[in-house]
Amino acid sequence: MLSQLILPIKALQFPLKVMPNSLLLHKDKSIEMYYAPFDHVNTDAKIVICGITPGLQQAEIALQEAQQQLNTNKPLPIISQSAKETASFAGPMRKNLIRMLNHIGLQHRLGLNDCEELFTTRKDLVHYTSALRYPVFVNGKNYSGRTPKMLGTPLLREAIEKYLGEELHQLSSDTLYVPLGDSVADVLFFMVELGYIKRNQILAGMPHPSGANAERIAFFLGEKARESLSDKTNPEIILSKKQQLLSVLGCAV
Repeated sequence: MLSQLILPIKALQFPLKVMPNSLLLHKDKSIEMYYAPFDHVNTDAKIVICGITPGLQQAEIALQEAQQQLNTNKPLPIISQSAKETASFAGPMRKNLIRMLNHIGLQHRLGLNDCEELFTTRKDLVHYTSALRYPVFVNGKNYSGRTPKMLGTPLLREAIEKYLGEELHQLSSDTLYVPLGDSVADVLFFMVELGYIKRNQILAGMPHPSGANAERIAFFLGEKARESLSDKTNPEIILSKKQQLLSVLGCAV
């Protein structure tokens, strides 16, 4: 799809306040889906980190990287890979994500010293993706994955089956998947039902790495005591999901 949108991407002016109409892919009432260069698939990946959908910040980073590389006449596959790797899980959530991945011991499973290497020197091991490959906005705001429900909305469900299904089909049967949040886990379990992956490939159970989940993340990491938690955090649910995650990791394919 990148090849069809070279001119609109070259014409972009940064910073972006909103996504431009020139990159609009689909619209259904309050839902809008725009193109950003997140097409690259690392077919050799041992681990897949799956978010909800790229937000405006990630889309802007990817588009700016693509524009810069287009202006230097780099090959489209290189541009696509560079744009995706530069923008995927960029921002504060990356630090939280790395800490939680190290906490569950994923670095040992992958033969790494630190899961930070998945974003630096060992990008060859990881495929970054989202349940919804392209940026989705609801009423002009980043889609949270909650309202409307991804699997209950025809436009979003069709995008999941088309784009995510296309990616999963290209990956190995022993690749592990880390969903970021319950809504993404639900999508991956749905893909299990469709036969794309197996249930024991999914390492579900970590809190979403967003800064808004700071307390849940701190408890998950053992950095905050149960008695210090606010009423908004249920420690039993976090511990139960964590135990299930570690159990699956221990016997994963």
